[in-house]
Amino acid sequence: MAITRRGALRASLVGGVGAAVTAAAAAPAWSASVSSSVQGDARQALRLLKEGNKRWRRYASRHPNEGPARRAEMVQGQSPFAVILGCADSRVPPELVFDRGLGDLFTIRSAGQVLDESVLGSISYAAEHLEVPLIVVMGHASCGAVSAAVEAHRTGEVPHGHVGYLVEKILPVVESTPGGGDDFVDACVRANAGYIADQLRVDADLRERVDSGSLTIVPARYDLASSEVVWL
Repeated sequence: MAITRRGALRASLVGGVGAAVTAAAAAPAWSASVSSSVQGDARQALRLLKEGNKRWRRYASRHPNEGPARRAEMVQGQSPFAVILGCADSRVPPELVFDRGLGDLFTIRSAGQVLDESVLGSISYAAEHLEVPLIVVMGHASCGAVSAAVEAHRTGEVPHGHVGYLVEKILPVVESTPGGGDDFVDACVRANAGYIADQLRVDADLRERVDSGSLTIVPARYDLASSEVVWL
């Protein structure tokens, strides 16, 4: 990767131009920028996510695109290859789960992946202006927001305040999900991810891209115990 004048200046602040050039030249192939090669290709983007999650599960993460050259490159702009709409839960950071680095993922997080105008605006920006080809809606096991909605469904009592807003957004999914028992929360987690993906597919800002095939939206579930992302 070429070192620009601005990149060289930034590199000098973290150990000198020579060190930055050496690091860039010696970087393995997987650490190079991949955004340009998968831009507009949802299948390639999904493949990279699956490969990264496999490394994460095997404790073999490579932490790509974190070095001086990548940081300098990101000063000029971004072209992420996927949007990850994930839960705000601290145990589910997308860049770690998918073993990706700076500029690879456009990450948006809200409890229970709940959609509001801020979340929708962020997704629309990534789709329209960054031309990201893939959106992943990723729920996860033991989701607190979904669990709270399940509890409200069982008791008829919705929490007050902002948490109540989240619960009310998830309640329709809980109420339409069949079953019960110990696995009911997890069934609702899966249903919630699918429901949100369906909402995004028909969103006024996204529908045309989805219909044309330039944007793919897929739901997923992250398992805390196995560290695996299961594609729904």
